[in-house]
Amino acid sequence: MKRWVTLTIGLVFLLVGGVWVLQGAGVLTGSFMTGQKLWFLIGLVAFLVGVVLVAATARRSRRAPSDE
Repeated sequence: MKRWVTLTIGLVFLLVGGVWVLQGAGVLTGSFMTGQKLWFLIGLVAFLVGVVLVAATARRSRRAPSDE
């Protein structure tokens, strides 16, 4: 898969996961997800998947700069 696609997917997971964590924790209000532990946990998993994808993309970028 192209690096920019993996990086984009990772960044989307980071952003969406971060929003879900904040909603689940009750920091962001106005949603059915506000204050729900389930959405906190789902957001945390999504955020961590994003971290792994971004880190893997960065690591691969340093190894093989010709893969664009």
